[in-house]
Amino acid sequence: MPETARQSAGEAYNVPAASIFAGGYHHPLLRNLQAERHLTKDMLMYPIFITDEPDAEVEIKSLPGQKRWGINRLKGFLAPLVAKGLRSVILFGVPVVREKDARGSLADDPETPVILALHLIRREFPSVVVACDVCLCEYTSHGHCGELCALETLTKAEQEVNAKIIDNKASVKRMQEVSLAYARAGAHIVAPSDMMDGRIGAIKQALVDDGFGNRCSVMSYSAKFASNMYGPFREAAGSVPDFGDRKCYQLPPNARGLARRAILRDVAEGADFLMVKPAMPYLDIMSEARELAPNHPLACYQVSGEFAMLHAGADAGVYELKAMAFESVEGFLRAGCTLVLTYFTPDFLDWLDEDQ
Repeated sequence: MPETARQSAGEAYNVPAASIFAGGYHHPLLRNLQAERHLTKDMLMYPIFITDEPDAEVEIKSLPGQKRWGINRLKGFLAPLVAKGLRSVILFGVPVVREKDARGSLADDPETPVILALHLIRREFPSVVVACDVCLCEYTSHGHCGELCALETLTKAEQEVNAKIIDNKASVKRMQEVSLAYARAGAHIVAPSDMMDGRIGAIKQALVDDGFGNRCSVMSYSAKFASNMYGPFREAAGSVPDFGDRKCYQLPPNARGLARRAILRDVAEGADFLMVKPAMPYLDIMSEARELAPNHPLACYQVSGEFAMLHAGADAGVYELKAMAFESVEGFLRAGCTLVLTYFTPDFLDWLDEDQ
């Protein structure tokens, strides 16, 4: 023990000067300076649900404050958010009027709500970056994220354990088609969330071949886990599977090695952005993604269940909502993320102005 720290029985302990840390964060500004990065409006991407009911404004009960929007209501909804500094959105289509089919034909139909919304946002809000989720679950009659194998070719045991449900080759082709439709309609980013094997390389090549290689980014849901936190989203998007689940193509929650392999695969296949989803339970995966792909922007999705959970805790008086929302997102930034998809985006646009 250093001479200055020695003490006799009954004497006060002399803390070594080098052990005093509190002098570095005794003031709010000094506390902020301890962070490697701070949340800014540029880092926020707002998920929006667009329905094919043109005048819809439908509350989503399990997602406090969130709604499904019809195309005729979208401009009025977005205008005040853009005025407050909204920089990017990600669109999810929710067809409720038109009939779905097994291959998700509505996903890339010219009149699908996402494509109509793309045209409107690019025209009315040219400064806003628009990403489009690329998946079939909202559009298929069966609710799965890709095309199915012929179920009659599967044994009863295979159906019961969800084995061989997805036709990966056919599904990847559909992801190419949907991605191209969104790129042609003006999407800045296509974001495949389906978790089909090899779809990043296929989409990237299709974009390059069609002249969009330098005009449309690919943001891969690289490490998307089969989580229990997607329940409110599935209500919002009407995407609950008719049978089985998605555990045969989304990652098992304990699969650290699989997540690492998926991240490296998507980097090799040409992804421009990487994503971890959900966010709060997977901070370790975010941190590893930052180490595995240090030159790629890293996104995370604070999913519907996380958002609803934070609201429920605040409603129960466990914490103050704003403080907890900031703490959760600061954890994502600490783990290495530079883009946060969150339903708190409208709140953060106000809160960040308040804290300036």
